[in-house]
Amino acid sequence: MLIAALTGGIASGKSIIAGILEELGCYIHHADSVAHQLMEPEKPAWKAIVDHFGPDILNPDRTINRQRLGTTVFTNSKERAFLNNLIHPLVMQKKKDIITQLRQNKTHKIFISEAALTIEAGYADFFDKIIVAYCPLDTQIDRLMKRDKIDKDGALKKIQSQLSPETKLDYADYVIDTSGTIKETIEQSERVFRNLLMDYEQIYS
Repeated sequence: MLIAALTGGIASGKSIIAGILEELGCYIHHADSVAHQLMEPEKPAWKAIVDHFGPDILNPDRTINRQRLGTTVFTNSKERAFLNNLIHPLVMQKKKDIITQLRQNKTHKIFISEAALTIEAGYADFFDKIIVAYCPLDTQIDRLMKRDKIDKDGALKKIQSQLSPETKLDYADYVIDTSGTIKETIEQSERVFRNLLMDYEQIYS
């Protein structure tokens, strides 16, 4: 099974690409969803987060207030580093467990990890191939402002908490430019899928 990463800056179109690749038959591992599960009450990361940030980080039902947590970590590099150092290894272990199971079951040729911070976390070398979703900064800002209902300064703080899109491109085996129409994104994603199948055949045939 080919192990690939789908990464890119926040609001760069990763989720759309992941949906297309999933329809084409890839197994998609959504790192954000796994991270959220790990932060549910009494789950592995929950107690460490509450101990570190205090009970004010919780909602009345004892779930973590992700908006409050996000505001803290996006504006404080030390707190962001704490959270990333806690969550990333746990998510990676879940990823490895699923890969092991999929390889045993032989159900998929291509495994794709959709994770914004693949490169920042130091995991680039784990993957056979890296796909980077890319769009210009202005497009990224506009999308993020609309998606999260925040102003331009808030969007920039989130974007600047990650590696620049240009830096991510240096790691890319394949780039999908999402700044055009959805049709163009689909066509690029389908082309990348065909290339990944060829990569699979070259590596594992």
